[in-house]
Amino acid sequence: MGDTTVEMDREEVDQFLGTSGTGVISLSTTSADPPHAVPVSYGYDTEERVFYFRLAVGPDSEKGKLGGRPVAFVTHDTVAERYRSVVARGHLSDIEAEQPQEALEGLERVHIPLLDIFGQQPGTVEFEFVRLVPDELTGRKEQATREQP
Repeated sequence: MGDTTVEMDREEVDQFLGTSGTGVISLSTTSADPPHAVPVSYGYDTEERVFYFRLAVGPDSEKGKLGGRPVAFVTHDTVAERYRSVVARGHLSDIEAEQPQEALEGLERVHIPLLDIFGQQPGTVEFEFVRLVPDELTGRKEQATREQP
């Protein structure tokens, strides 16, 4: 038996994302530089189909200004021994600057796991909350296929 990938439908994507998880966000840079990619945790609002991120910022951060930045976000896992992934593309928006009430309501519907990957106490790391309303949201899953004779 061989394996192939197929698109996940909207319900499968939402179920796979749940309300939170981890993945990799790739932030745009200048055309001469590769994207800035970092592992992150996310919250996902299935009602609005919006991602929320708590990203480390501050003087030592290589991310730069976040609001308005084009991004790609990828999360993946193995479910029932089959690979699944979701890719979201769009622009980050600053929660405080753009529609704060709507964003705060969305934040109440999600849980963003706190990852301790900073080499210092998380309480001493400066964070900024941003959201991603995807322009494009796609999911793919591995599916068993029969070998052709």
